[in-house]
Amino acid sequence: LPLHTARHRLAAGFTLIELLVAIAILAIIAVMGWSGLDSIIRARQTLNSELEQSRGAQISFAQLENDCAHLVSDALLPKRENLRAFDTQLILIRTVYEDNRAPQLQVVAYKMLDGVFTRRESIATRDLKLLDSFWQSAINGNDNMPVVKLQTGVTVFQMRTWNNDENTWRVAGTDISHDGLNPAPGKPGKSVPRKTGLEVTMQLLGQQNPLLKIFLLGAA
Repeated sequence: LPLHTARHRLAAGFTLIELLVAIAILAIIAVMGWSGLDSIIRARQTLNSELEQSRGAQISFAQLENDCAHLVSDALLPKRENLRAFDTQLILIRTVYEDNRAPQLQVVAYKMLDGVFTRRESIATRDLKLLDSFWQSAINGNDNMPVVKLQTGVTVFQMRTWNNDENTWRVAGTDISHDGLNPAPGKPGKSVPRKTGLEVTMQLLGQQNPLLKIFLLGAA
């Protein structure tokens, strides 16, 4: 082009079509950038959620394992019920050992309600009447023990107990004593079936496969 024509175009600026093309290109770049950023944010949120779920499950199972391992023995609590699993609740009596002190007993209660898995514990005591009171309150669900949230997003919580006398697993809530009756909560009974194993199945929200673990009762 002649020199004066080129100078005239520079002085006149960009045409409308050129501006529209530039805006369209910038819009495409902005959309691509936002899409990539949104994917990164979503991936990070998913990863954080999975890590939180994994952490909660590890804490829950570690605490369950510790409590089950310290389930009170027949010698310390003869002819009394020491563990009850029913619906989505697990209530047990564990032995608490402290330095230079005689062993004490403590009621521990687990519960899954509205997708939240929690743990409660009573004070440790050697008074069997007080222990019976803690046990009965935990069974009735009217205790004032502090609640600790262990896991959220739980959709299924199931348990089975292993009974040595029957040599089989029983679904939670179907255990019976040898005389055909459930022993009264916290009260001495003629024959209380002792369980040596607990199987726990926990399904977490968004996870394809459930978590399953078996705990030995009274190993410690």
